Amino acid sequence: MIYQIYPRSFADANGDGLGDLPGITAHLDHVAALGADAVWVSPFFASPQADFGYDVSDYRDVDPAYGTLADADRMIARAHELGLRVVVDMVWAHTSDRHPWFAASRAGRDGDHADWYVWADPKPDGTPPNNWQSVFGGPAWTWDARRRQYYMHSFLSAQPQLNVHLPAVQDALLDVARFWLDRGADGFRLDAINHSMPDPLLRDNPPALPDGRPRTRPFDYQDRLHSQGHTDVPRFLERVCALTDRYPDAFTVAEVGGARALAEMREYTAPGRLDTAYGFDFLYADRLTPAAVRRAVRDWPGAAGEGWPSWAFENHDAPRAVSRWAAPEHRDAFARAKALLLLCLRGNAFLYQGEELGLTQVDVPFERLVDPEAIANWPLTLSRDGARTPMPWVGDAPDLGFGSRDPWLPIGPDHAALAVDRQEADAHSLLHFTRAAIALRRAHPALRTGDLTLIGEDEQVIAFERREGEERLLVAINLSSERVDWVRPGGWTPFFDTGEVGHGYLGPYAGFVAARA
Repeated sequence: MIYQIYPRSFADANGDGLGDLPGITAHLDHVAALGADAVWVSPFFASPQADFGYDVSDYRDVDPAYGTLADADRMIARAHELGLRVVVDMVWAHTSDRHPWFAASRAGRDGDHADWYVWADPKPDGTPPNNWQSVFGGPAWTWDARRRQYYMHSFLSAQPQLNVHLPAVQDALLDVARFWLDRGADGFRLDAINHSMPDPLLRDNPPALPDGRPRTRPFDYQDRLHSQGHTDVPRFLERVCALTDRYPDAFTVAEVGGARALAEMREYTAPGRLDTAYGFDFLYADRLTPAAVRRAVRDWPGAAGEGWPSWAFENHDAPRAVSRWAAPEHRDAFARAKALLLLCLRGNAFLYQGEELGLTQVDVPFERLVDPEAIANWPLTLSRDGARTPMPWVGDAPDLGFGSRDPWLPIGPDHAALAVDRQEADAHSLLHFTRAAIALRRAHPALRTGDLTLIGEDEQVIAFERREGEERLLVAINLSSERVDWVRPGGWTPFFDTGEVGHGYLGPYAGFVAARA
């Protein structure tokens, strides 16, 4: 299990309102006590913070808001002392517009860095070279008077697109990876990696066919056939793999979104490429249903040469799952069912900070929003800020133990009751249940690495068998808020459960793991 830490909101060690690396280091024992195998730490590199670290101005330094390189070294060392591996979030599709590489590139059309970013001449009428749109709204092109050209950006205009087709850019990124591996990092999460190589011919994207989902941005109206997912990306990932293979047990995971995510994830995790891929099957889903789980599981049947999947129900970009998927009166029961499901699926489990506490989405008022996507698309886009609020450590503290009374985002009004210290004191809390479910996964090879066979097509209950060698386990979870009739197959005895598990029925959000009798 991999635990995601969003540094800005985890713990503030110096009282300036922002979480930092010393704050992470001081609280890694909490992650270790959960039973996690690794931490994925969102970007902490030098950055103007236009997109809160996902706009990097120096890959080899730590932003002063988060600490120093020495603080990063101490964080990695402490994680290793606790038996945790450290996965660093690498943003390689773009940089900040204040990165020295971009400064050199925009200086002119000649020079060593001239082609390190995606530049294009305007059309004869002065408009952008094609119809590509940015994720955060508006054209994916910004005019630069120095070069009298447009530069591309899939996200903010302050995040110019790297030209990762260029071998020199690949070499520079691999040098960055080597720098962090040599400092003790255990691998990388590659952010938006399918955005790293747009079509060199700059062909227009075709319109997207309606799919029933609301369209809140111009980006949603296009089939991003040419602006992302280029067929050369896997070749670069083979170079990444060749490097990480030189470091024992180095781990790589790709973040892949978009209409072709499944095909791209399979390509990126083929032999000789990345270890796993992380998609969006559940992060933006309106409901968690057995049918949705079955669809996702069937996409990764375990065929020869197939990569290993990863699953997440929450992260820093998606609204909190308990607020999306359960009514307030059912949130605690649902959170347990969700945790059990996540930890029993075949593949890596990613747990976002606070998910083990059942943190809810915070309704951040417009005047407190800092997320550029939420501000640009308000009120139609669910704010990422609501899932990035400070981690509650101490229920009775004015700042809930975060470390500052005036944090960068407001504290959740119902988060005091969910604080770590209060759940530590309650043996029946979600925190203790999550630890037990993680321990269950660690104790059973069938749950860690076994095959998965789906059972039935029930509309409320997801059921499957996990098998590794001689070990066979049955998992069944009611994903509805109603008691349902469900007869357990003969020969199975539950030994781990949540909710009301009876003979011939499952209570609301009840589930179990059973062994052969």
